[in-house]
Amino acid sequence: METVLDDIVKIITRKNLGLRILTLLTCLLVLAFVYNLLLLPTELVPGGVNGIAILTNYLYDIDSSLMIFLISGICLLFSAMFLGKEKTIVSLAATFIYPLFVKLTSLITPNITIDHNDVFLIIIFAGVIGGIANGYIYKTGFSNGGLPIISQILYEHFKIPVTKSSMVINGIIIFLGSFFFGWSMLMYAIILIYINNIMIDKVLLQISSNKAMFIVTEKGKEVKDYIINRLHHKAMILDTPKKIFHKNNQTLFCVIPTRDYYRVTEGIKLIDPNLFYVVEDAYEVKNEDI
Repeated sequence: METVLDDIVKIITRKNLGLRILTLLTCLLVLAFVYNLLLLPTELVPGGVNGIAILTNYLYDIDSSLMIFLISGICLLFSAMFLGKEKTIVSLAATFIYPLFVKLTSLITPNITIDHNDVFLIIIFAGVIGGIANGYIYKTGFSNGGLPIISQILYEHFKIPVTKSSMVINGIIIFLGSFFFGWSMLMYAIILIYINNIMIDKVLLQISSNKAMFIVTEKGKEVKDYIINRLHHKAMILDTPKKIFHKNNQTLFCVIPTRDYYRVTEGIKLIDPNLFYVVEDAYEVKNEDI
């Protein structure tokens, strides 16, 4: 079974690879422009590696691209040590390419004139454009790396929910930003992150950060094994009267994070091309380990 699961992951990884890589590169370029054109000049600290780069650029005049590369590289190393090869590969491209794009776009953006006095307009554009770009990165199955890797490690080894650890990490960065740039920037940063997250969810699958799935398949055990053992999410086979479905179909139920929607749907379709599934928004999930 483990070999079969490995084959499924490989097929998903290779599917439409050229188009997905092109999408990744385009989105990373857009994010680099957003950083140099909108975030850095207004000293908006949105959390993550971008927030740290803005702080260190202001305090010590450290080149943003260098700082982003150093932090992302360290996080990638931690990923290789604690998360394994499979989860590290998806962050590999962004770790090297995004800092490069930040450096290249920093040579272009000084020639683009924008009025940075209207901060609220800036955060709306940064949130919308950045959220769309991040959403498409996740939709391709890749990751933009960086500090979210730390949250994944904390979940894998200490079962600390990703949402909680991400909130704490980004909260510290945003708080430091408000300490140096003023408390109004704290409020702007919160609005920016909120808009960004909304757009990511819109791009991935309309709304909500979790999806509830009902799956009808003849290969219930294999699908359940893929979701639990390969993707590390919970799934259960429901006790459904056999007269409802023909043959040996079984019904599974699972709740998955939106960010893993691509890997779940593509994987289960490879296991059973004839399966049937329904996806709904999950607005509240009591089990925080999901």
